Amino acid sequence: MSVVVCSWGSAIERGTEEVLTAARAYAAAAGLPLHWAAAGTDRDAVLALASRYGVAVVDVLASPKLDGAGPDVLVEAFAQYCAKSRPAVVIVNQTAAARLVAPRLAGRVGGAVVTNVFALAHEGGSLNVTATAYGGDTHVVYRLSSATNVVSVMTTTIAAEPATAASAPACNQVDLDLGAIEERFKVTAAPKAEGPRLEDAEVVVSGGRGLLKADNLQLVKDLSAAFGGMWGGSRAIVDDGWIDSSRQVGLTGKITRPRLYVAVGISGASQHMAGCSAAKTIVAINKDPDAAIFKYARYGIVGDALEVMPELIKAARGG
Repeated sequence: MSVVVCSWGSAIERGTEEVLTAARAYAAAAGLPLHWAAAGTDRDAVLALASRYGVAVVDVLASPKLDGAGPDVLVEAFAQYCAKSRPAVVIVNQTAAARLVAPRLAGRVGGAVVTNVFALAHEGGSLNVTATAYGGDTHVVYRLSSATNVVSVMTTTIAAEPATAASAPACNQVDLDLGAIEERFKVTAAPKAEGPRLEDAEVVVSGGRGLLKADNLQLVKDLSAAFGGMWGGSRAIVDDGWIDSSRQVGLTGKITRPRLYVAVGISGASQHMAGCSAAKTIVAINKDPDAAIFKYARYGIVGDALEVMPELIKAARGG
């Protein structure tokens, strides 16, 4: 038995290092070896990262159909892999694609599945996972007792930590028979992101309903420009029609990991914090001294954002 991180795609996804960190800690607690099953990704890149994060074995899934594979092929590929290796736990990085693959894979292996997981623990011989529920408003702990369990991990609250000593992982090629599998749905057109992505920004300034009206978002834009960053907003102002969802930070929006996150007029609900809690430094501006955002912020300014922001912009511009 083993703990297995499953990944796919031509490049290693952002968040993989955090997943490997969580998986390594659980594998050590459970006394199981850590494997990494990679489909369609460069073998050398996987081995290099696996060595840094203490992976014992890299299993390279091999089939021509894995190049640009969709969910039908991926489910079949990992189901065949699990039938051969019989892992105790399958861990995936929670992405849009993983939301399609993880539940179906659990069904194929006859196991349990939990998504929105941010912590794993080995207690009393069982796997306990902690996940968000009700849109992030609460946390719930599940005890999983299936022979194989599938866990989809949100990485925003996990810090990537390489192993104290590099490993020399063994590398196995796992041949699969995917010839009969065809994708039932084909993507004929998809939007392409142009320019910088909010989730890659080093500095993010986000606004919320505390700005009172959409016109005041210009202050958020000006401050982000002065800092050389990008701007975003809370779900509340998306729902109010101030901005479109491409700028939303939160559990149902963009997951950011900036060096600096400035929250302006944002209360700090858990749904929003899921999208920014991995920031190195959070600065909060809110006139309510009891706002939840101050529990997460390293620095806080209690005051009217419409008065504070112009002064910050002036200072950032050296004025």
